[in-house]
Amino acid sequence: MPSQRDLFEVSGPTHLTSINWNCPNHQRSVAASLVQGVYVLERDRQQNRYGPEARAPAWYQYFHFIPMQILVDDADSSIFGVVYQYTPPVPLPGSVPDPYSLNAPTFVVAFRGTIAKKKTLSRDLALDFHILKNGLENTNRFRAGYEALNYLVYTYGHQRIWLAGHSLGSAIAILAAKSMAKLNVYVKSFLFNPPFLSAPIEMIKDTKVKARIRIANSFVTAGVASVLKKHSKRSNDCFDMLALWVPQLYVNHADKICSEYIGYFEHRKKMEEIGAKGVGKIATKNSVRDLVLNVFGNGSEPLHLFPSAILNVNWCHSPDFKTAHGIHQWWRLDLNLDSRDFQYCSN
Repeated sequence: MPSQRDLFEVSGPTHLTSINWNCPNHQRSVAASLVQGVYVLERDRQQNRYGPEARAPAWYQYFHFIPMQILVDDADSSIFGVVYQYTPPVPLPGSVPDPYSLNAPTFVVAFRGTIAKKKTLSRDLALDFHILKNGLENTNRFRAGYEALNYLVYTYGHQRIWLAGHSLGSAIAILAAKSMAKLNVYVKSFLFNPPFLSAPIEMIKDTKVKARIRIANSFVTAGVASVLKKHSKRSNDCFDMLALWVPQLYVNHADKICSEYIGYFEHRKKMEEIGAKGVGKIATKNSVRDLVLNVFGNGSEPLHLFPSAILNVNWCHSPDFKTAHGIHQWWRLDLNLDSRDFQYCSN
């Protein structure tokens, strides 16, 4: 029996009978559904569900997308991503064209996260470990995903290309989008539950204690960065180059993997309020862990740090980790979403 969560008619956003491509809620729901389509494509493969038995097509055909390219990991032959192409329905003779369809993406590149099944778990966990040591860019999975995105951008332009990912897939999307941003190409990105490599300070209930820990961390990070000027300068230069890339960042307040993004962005204002704006700017660009790794030649630019974002926080109650970290939450009608725009200024 297939999981009910794989069945679009049971678990998908069937309430979206028409799409307003200007609506952030509709954009979010479609992007998340296309990521779910990648998950289900891989589970279809693992369970030999093909033809009428396949569950994945409903997740993209409902929104008039087709897979233009299936991205396969050569290490375990698993499907980890899809390049979708939008194929809008042909309007009926005499009908009024949909004005919103002009803002629909022509292509969406979507990446799944970790699948806890025997056939994929070993490879996915190995890639999760690469995230911890900032080595994801050296993996075949990232290179294959980036090459697919790069081809689209330089063949069709970036204006109507979307990039989407969840969890591990979100990390791949971040790295790909950052690489593009350094070339002054800013791809519209939807990042669902991306990993933040830090202690989950956001989980602390006492707001005063939480603020004190963040302030202390900022001064420590700024101090280490000042000592290791040569290594922090590279981080600072890369960071400033990314300022015009403003991804849609989706986190759940109860998800320990990504909730620290809440404090990461909101703490900047707190540092300004206490007169430590300069310290805050240095701290937000650097990670003590990565600075130390760079000293020994084992580090690279921190994957999880970037200057700007539209931070969307889901404040709904999540009974367990699976719910808090899951992709399904992002098309729910009862989503308690708080959105804030954080635009970085280097001055």
